[in-house]
Amino acid sequence: MKKISIYALTACLMISGGSCTNLDEEVYSEVLSTSFKPTERDLPNILAPVYASFRSLMFGWQGYFDLQEEPADAIITPVRPNGWDDGGTYRRMHQHAWTSQQWQPENTWQSSYASITRANRVIAQIEDNEIPLPEATAKAAIAELRAARALAYYLLLDNHGNVPIVTNYRDVTLPQQSTRKEVYDFIVKEITEIEPLLSSDVSATYGRMNKWAAKALLAKIYLNAEVYTGTANWDGVIKETNDIIASNNYILDPNYSDVFTYTNHNSKEIIFAVPYDEIYGTGSQIHMKTLDPLSRLVYGMSAGPWGGNCAVPQFIDTYDKEDGRLADSWIMGPQYSATTGEMVINYVKEVPGIGGDGTVAPSNSGYRIGKYKIKQGATNNLDNDYPMFRYADVLMMKAEALLRKGDADAAAQLVTQVRQRAFKSNPAKATVSGAELLQGSAYQYGWQEKDGSVAVKNGGADIKYGRFLDELGWEFAAEAHRRQDLIRFGVYQTKSWFNHNPHPQANTRIIFPIPNGELNKNPNLKQNAGY
Repeated sequence: MKKISIYALTACLMISGGSCTNLDEEVYSEVLSTSFKPTERDLPNILAPVYASFRSLMFGWQGYFDLQEEPADAIITPVRPNGWDDGGTYRRMHQHAWTSQQWQPENTWQSSYASITRANRVIAQIEDNEIPLPEATAKAAIAELRAARALAYYLLLDNHGNVPIVTNYRDVTLPQQSTRKEVYDFIVKEITEIEPLLSSDVSATYGRMNKWAAKALLAKIYLNAEVYTGTANWDGVIKETNDIIASNNYILDPNYSDVFTYTNHNSKEIIFAVPYDEIYGTGSQIHMKTLDPLSRLVYGMSAGPWGGNCAVPQFIDTYDKEDGRLADSWIMGPQYSATTGEMVINYVKEVPGIGGDGTVAPSNSGYRIGKYKIKQGATNNLDNDYPMFRYADVLMMKAEALLRKGDADAAAQLVTQVRQRAFKSNPAKATVSGAELLQGSAYQYGWQEKDGSVAVKNGGADIKYGRFLDELGWEFAAEAHRRQDLIRFGVYQTKSWFNHNPHPQANTRIIFPIPNGELNKNPNLKQNAGY
């Protein structure tokens, strides 16, 4: 799955220097089902197209990363000297001021349904014996395809809410729209049914939906059940995370940065990843979006970065200065040329504003995303895989469920376990108590003026379990978690940060609009409320 092999069929072979003179055509562009006898070894190639869509979905334009981070409180894309106003797109994302006309996150919708359609097609081909597989292999393949399809539906559930459920590739009628709860119920039913049929072998299923990835997905859905359906399911979170923990298949990597480096396919912490490769599986371009063009000299890059997004200063201020995740997640301070040793840029924390009022953020303003380690000689595509589910997430999901059920001390033990590798220089700071997790957030929420002052502080002390929300922010910064977490803690709808104030219709901004192109194609669809 890490590398994609490309095969070409040649219609005429040159043999011993001779030429091809027989012009009778023999077509090799299609393989007839009667000639194709796949075995279990062929399964990754059969399944690969379903997973391929996730690369564009995660880090592509208006992809999952943008939707989770740009409207949240940790990452912004201000106007820069080299551009980035983009018609106000990023400003509207930051201020929750988008409309169905101005901004439609089509990538997440289209890429999710691309995976769903491909899964449905291959399931139909297996069931109709167009792809003839041994019975046991066919059952396992269909189960994995349904798991990957459920993952795509989870992304639609979280971002768009009320979407059509399509499972029959042969049905050409326009699908009906389902409610958010119906989509939730469908995903839960799918995963529950197929989980016993999925592989539990972690050594041969990297980048694929195995048993443990399915359980991590189900735990994540249960974690947000109250947002999706109005009814919480903390017991479901604890059950699924307990199963993953008891499997002993995963550990916390001793070094936090190893989970995100360009060899992170070796990580024992990653449960499910979207694999990227700088040549064969392109699309991981976070470094291009965040680094200033001068940073190409720091990393000896062949391409110049675009210099866009950076950290919100208020978020950076929440870190303990001895927390190793600060330096592991953000590029800060002077940066030096790899060849001359001269300083080429000095990244400072301060950012004057998002723009739209004539404010332009200097090229060096804002700490840059450095979590996905950049190797020397990097191209415009990184090798780093995106860890969508990892063991630290499992521990923190269980901790949150315990906290919300009233067992703060048990939750604190898990949070301490996750923190320990971040405070190697001062191990005593790794320990957190249950009482501390019950405190509010250290985030100084409020509108930031151009001089960097927060003029109207509404703070974070009143956020229930705010300290735990801080812990999520420090552990999962720049991992496409933040919007979902803020919604679950009620912050997304109520707080101000940087140049964002709560939207007048804040609750309607919990989900994004359905793209107008989809509404035009399918009269069965209705736009989400508030758009």
